[in-house]
Amino acid sequence: MPLSEQEQRLLEEMERNLYRNDADFVQAVGGRRGGVDYRRLTIGVLIALVGIGALIAGVALQIPVVGILGFAAMFAGVLFSMTRSRRGAGQPSPVDPVDAARRPGQSRPKAGFMDRLNDRWDRRQDGQG
Repeated sequence: MPLSEQEQRLLEEMERNLYRNDADFVQAVGGRRGGVDYRRLTIGVLIALVGIGALIAGVALQIPVVGILGFAAMFAGVLFSMTRSRRGAGQPSPVDPVDAARRPGQSRPKAGFMDRLNDRWDRRQDGQG
């Protein structure tokens, strides 16, 4: 069931306030958008495969040091493939998704009669006229 215009507007306002007031929280919880870093994933899987091979070789040759190193390499490869790179750590806080969806020259969509009435009521309650 779709949201009404008023509910959508309220949700957008809540999102804007969240991004404005709790940018650090949003960045920590939301994470980056854009998906998987395939290069990092591929390298991590290759390291893990080498680690599995070393682990099997260590058990087959009965050399515990090789098995332990293989397990460590396998663990490091999985960890490497699942963590994010730190390249984007210095980026600014996320952009408001409602404002980002609009083009620079694009104005707000034309409000309906009830939206205009609600806006007028809100301005009166805020003492803006």
